[in-house]
Amino acid sequence: MRIALGCDHRGLKIKQPIMEFLPKLNHSYHDFGCYSAGSVDYPDVAQKVAEAVASSDFDHGILVCSTGIGMSIAANKIRGIRAALCHDTFTAQRARQHNDANVLCLGGESLETNLALEIVRTYLSTDFEGGRHIPRLNKIEALETKGL
Repeated sequence: MRIALGCDHRGLKIKQPIMEFLPKLNHSYHDFGCYSAGSVDYPDVAQKVAEAVASSDFDHGILVCSTGIGMSIAANKIRGIRAALCHDTFTAQRARQHNDANVLCLGGESLETNLALEIVRTYLSTDFEGGRHIPRLNKIEALETKGL
């Protein structure tokens, strides 16, 4: 899989090990930033990653900020994105199985590195179940155009 990867300055310490881990899982990635500890605005990075996934240039995205909350809010503003903030392997598994999440959001200051890597492994190795979940996703998609 091709992974779009991004973080703000608070997510850098988790993004670096993820960049080393993805090739071990036989996935490629493109790093959309940030590249240093200098302050950046997370919505800018979230937009780049989310648009890359929504355009189908990448199979999935991974975003990291201090809590993962800001990245998930920003990424979910892009039509076609189902960004999920995951804090353990169970939520990562369910995000894929039930919600067909296409962007994983992580908290760089709330997760230990080893757990973050296990969440990434679980997320990327879990498939969408389809079936009874498809009508629910259709309802979510309908919400994207409501009020436009």
